[in-house]
Amino acid sequence: MRKFGIIGYPLGHSFSPDYFNEKFKNENIDAIYEKYELPVITDLQAIIDYTQELCGFNVTIPYKEKVMTFLDTVSPEARAIGAVNVVRVSHRDGKPYLEGFNSDLIGFTRSIKPLLSANHKKALILGTGGACKAVNYGLHQLGLETLIVSRSKKDNTIQYEQITPELLEEYKVIVNTTPCGMSPHFEECPQLPYESLTSQHLLFDLIYNPDETMFLKKGKKQGAITKNGLEMLLLQAEAGWEIWNS
Repeated sequence: MRKFGIIGYPLGHSFSPDYFNEKFKNENIDAIYEKYELPVITDLQAIIDYTQELCGFNVTIPYKEKVMTFLDTVSPEARAIGAVNVVRVSHRDGKPYLEGFNSDLIGFTRSIKPLLSANHKKALILGTGGACKAVNYGLHQLGLETLIVSRSKKDNTIQYEQITPELLEEYKVIVNTTPCGMSPHFEECPQLPYESLTSQHLLFDLIYNPDETMFLKKGKKQGAITKNGLEMLLLQAEAGWEIWNS
């Protein structure tokens, strides 16, 4: 039986075990997906050394960057983003061989691409965390210019109070990569001049619980196109499965 899993800490929130084990059951795949909750990243070595059937694993917070030091190779995209969330495990000369990839990038670009139109040339990215890196790289791949919005002053960013109606006339795509509005904080939303949004705007939220965040509700009220992060989540999971089986 092949084994797959996810490393991170904590893992109570993880969607992956239920998703993959249900997939294995429905498709009669002889495999199991397990949680590997690691208080410290150095515990990963023991899992690699002693789990002979391990064929691959996902990586979540807080190890998407730290895991890269354990890998033999990293894909050019993951290297450019600076984060890995899928690791393929094989064996060479009797030793584990680990390859790192970023399926968040694949999931995001596949999910947002059908919604983009000719007037979507520039995007605001809300947040500066790990997800921001994959989103930023993906939007550049799709031909958009980007501007990152941070709560505090950081290099190459603007702050929320600098998002003016005039700026929104130029930036027609807004992607929320922050946890603002995630369950149970349903009433929270990023600080934006929502009244300046129009039907020309596209709002994409990486959050999928709730289905419609206040950020998306306010955008929809102004006629904007809106989409949550559920499809992205499913697409990145399937992209990970493709990587493990390629």
